[in-house]
Amino acid sequence: MTVQGWLLIAAFVGILLALTKPMGLWLFAIYEGRRTALHAALGPVERGFYRLSRIRPDEDQSWRRYAVHMLVFNGTLLLLTYVVLRAQALLPLNPLGYGAVSEHLAFNTAVSFTTNTNWQSYGGESTMSNLSQMLALTIHNFLSAATGIALAFALFRGFARRSATGLGNFWADMTRVTLYLLLPICVVYSLFLIASGVPQTLAGSVDVSTIEGVRQTLALGPVASQEAIKMLGTNGGGFFNVNSAHPFENPTGLTNLVQMLSIFAIGAGLTYTFGKAVGNTRQGWAILAAMMFMFLAGTTLTYWQEASGNPVLHALQVVGGNMEGKEVRFGIAASALYSVVTTAASCGAVNAMHDSFTALGGLVPLFNMQLGEVVIGGVGAGIYGFLLFAILAVFVAGLMVGRTPEYVGKKIESREVKLAVLAIAVLPLIILGMTAVASVVESGLAGPLNKGPHGFSEILYAFTSAVANNGSAFAGLTANTPFYNGMLGVGMWLGRFFIIIPMLAVAGSLAAKKYTPPTAGSFPTTGPLWTGLLIGIVLIVGGLTFLPSLALGPIADHFAMIRGQLF
Repeated sequence: MTVQGWLLIAAFVGILLALTKPMGLWLFAIYEGRRTALHAALGPVERGFYRLSRIRPDEDQSWRRYAVHMLVFNGTLLLLTYVVLRAQALLPLNPLGYGAVSEHLAFNTAVSFTTNTNWQSYGGESTMSNLSQMLALTIHNFLSAATGIALAFALFRGFARRSATGLGNFWADMTRVTLYLLLPICVVYSLFLIASGVPQTLAGSVDVSTIEGVRQTLALGPVASQEAIKMLGTNGGGFFNVNSAHPFENPTGLTNLVQMLSIFAIGAGLTYTFGKAVGNTRQGWAILAAMMFMFLAGTTLTYWQEASGNPVLHALQVVGGNMEGKEVRFGIAASALYSVVTTAASCGAVNAMHDSFTALGGLVPLFNMQLGEVVIGGVGAGIYGFLLFAILAVFVAGLMVGRTPEYVGKKIESREVKLAVLAIAVLPLIILGMTAVASVVESGLAGPLNKGPHGFSEILYAFTSAVANNGSAFAGLTANTPFYNGMLGVGMWLGRFFIIIPMLAVAGSLAAKKYTPPTAGSFPTTGPLWTGLLIGIVLIVGGLTFLPSLALGPIADHFAMIRGQLF
């Protein structure tokens, strides 16, 4: 580990914390539907959309109606994406003449981008036309991210409202988030990327000669516009197969830093928005403190392991850290930090191959996802997932002090606790169940490149990434098969919406409750004790379930490395 590496990590954290309050205030204005500086230009667009679609933005929707509209909208998007991918050969803007995407791959990709997972069983530059990249994929990056933020707003209203029956309007939330947050930032962000060397063109490729005189064909396309929302919306689906390790997606150290900050910016800002919504910003800072503690712990372990390198190679006089699978323009520190950021935030973009990390270095990204993607988490999804853990934490605190638990003025009763447990139990049930099936059937065992613990880690990582809606790949797994495309697609859908439905039910239940002012007997939910309890509940309830599977995978792989076994 180096001083420069720690300075990079410190700079990242410092800039992120500086951005949290301004981002949170902007999100709060959108949450409340208040006028912003952009309304003069974009207000007519918003009102025109409502008139054309006959939407009444002030119409309050119950949690059930909010959920139905959200599901219908996302189901329609899935079908549209599937049709575009299957008809790709017949559609325009296909300069390289790519054929139709196969049935199972089109299904997997449609589910992947609808659920904000962006798992890729394909190489973008060799599979997708420009139209598919823009119409089927990039549009999803906006709308799936907006869906997550809208759902977070609905839960915030559940905590903030008193004796209410509604959680807001899904269509108004979606429109405002897209129009006043995602689109304006991405316009500026795309221009920055273009100025940094990221392509933005409808050309399919260009022929060049290298310094050695070798002719090469370089894939091009509308990369910058997809890259911006890929990061800001924690989508992660890369235009190119190697994602942000490709110089056309992530050309410099500055773009690398900006990408990491944009992955975390909205998720961190939403913690402050929550505090504003419930009338106590200390509540939001307490949540962010718990998230950042777990993030920094994971970053430290990953950086330490990657900087320490492989003892087997050290015995062969190959000194230094583990540079396998990393880009020399980023190095170990930036690659380790990026891996923790992208898996803590449900993004899935990568600037290094996680399969080439040391065993414990690769364990941290895996564990981040298994916690439920709540360490910052996906845009919207991270904060509403973390608040489900907060409900469990305050329930445990209530058991300790012997009174009905309360959180931000709402009594937490059996209905909310049961629904929170149901939502939290979805991930381990599906991840471990599907991993077990893939580990014993022939079509599942044909996927991993490696055998033994590392091969098991490849299977476990794939289903963890899919069900947790992250989308990053451990690599080493041949996933573009009917078995894996089908299983992973089902896992992505269940992992997204089987958490959202109970979460919205919790929001509806909380909104109907009256406000209960805190008393001397109330458990404080803003101090270090509360933050520590939150961290403990997330680690124990969210992570301990996966300890046996981690012992069979990366932990066993680590001990094998210590014994000198590398395969």
